[in-house]
Amino acid sequence: MKYLTRTIWILSFISLFTDTASEMLYPIMPIYLRSIGFSVLLIGILEGIAEATAGLSKGYFGKLSDHKGKRAPFVQLGYALSAISKPMMALFIYPLWIFLARTVDRLGKGIRTGARDALLSDEATPATKGRVFGFHRSMDTLGAVIGPGIALVYLFFYPGHYRILFLIAFIPGLLAIGLSFYLKEKNWRQKENKTPVSFFSFLLYWKHSPVIYRKLVTGLLVFTLCNSSDVFLLLKVKQAGLNDTATIGVYIFYNMIYALASFPLGILADRTGLKRIFIAGLFLFTLVYAGMAYTGGIYYYGFLFLLYGVYAAATEGISKAWISNITDKADTATAIGTYTGFQSICTMLASTVTGWLWFQYGAANAFWVTAVIAGLVIVYFKLAIPAPGSDKAQSNIG
Repeated sequence: MKYLTRTIWILSFISLFTDTASEMLYPIMPIYLRSIGFSVLLIGILEGIAEATAGLSKGYFGKLSDHKGKRAPFVQLGYALSAISKPMMALFIYPLWIFLARTVDRLGKGIRTGARDALLSDEATPATKGRVFGFHRSMDTLGAVIGPGIALVYLFFYPGHYRILFLIAFIPGLLAIGLSFYLKEKNWRQKENKTPVSFFSFLLYWKHSPVIYRKLVTGLLVFTLCNSSDVFLLLKVKQAGLNDTATIGVYIFYNMIYALASFPLGILADRTGLKRIFIAGLFLFTLVYAGMAYTGGIYYYGFLFLLYGVYAAATEGISKAWISNITDKADTATAIGTYTGFQSICTMLASTVTGWLWFQYGAANAFWVTAVIAGLVIVYFKLAIPAPGSDKAQSNIG
């Protein structure tokens, strides 16, 4: 596996440690927020604002990374901010402070995302990007197995004592910061541009980007508009009567499937086509959300989260590999940052709308709306988006 270079390994371990810290808290976040007085609607607004912050910053800092011809400094600062945000959540329980801590965390993600994914793309070829991004997702998601596992053991001995977990999560965050200083960039970059970059300058990329990029990203963003935060899936499980241990358990199981499937599906996508695997993932997503409209037990939700893990493995890394294959190397961070920026804003809208639908009409209707829209997106991808590398796709580049 010579395509897994030193930089890919370092980035993957950084993501593993960071995700260990983040995912240690993610499954207990809705439970913790409810315990300090947050309503379902307020949780949706919190997640939406956090994602909007990440979204705007992803586009800007992706553009800035390309503009300056640098990657590592953005990666280092981004992971540092995310690490610092963890103990902040434990200091106070005031709503504005919680909003600030979540915003710092998401700002860190926004700063690092475009530059990190550009580094991954620089280390791969068009024929290996599926497996490179898939491997990184596998390592990243392994942290999402380890983190909730630590939370599960802790809450078994100290049920209800959530705030200490936010302090424990700072430890793997520090390890990620340390590793980030071992990153070395390839000598790919253009000469640094000294002209200033405005905060919304990344929006200009959309106008001048390849036609196929705009078509692909349009489909991805419409899907994102129905793909709200996973917090709502966990709330549904909790609402169905499962205790904290079972709720965290199904989330660990989901991430284990996600981690195990990402690398093999990345290899399969390189061999059979990114589009084919991506659409299969969307189909599984539709099944999961339709299934979530009904109430079941631990095995029912376990099966749905198994499908959900395969869906995530078939779409997350593959979508970025797809984008990096249809854009210029000098614009990789801008292209991915612009997409993930718009994606975060759409997630904000999706989370807010889902929270409102749940609040007004119940969980079942909220999940059915999502499933129907996802089904329509599958039709769009089948009919409107050519497979990468095809003659039709090539004619849409430029």
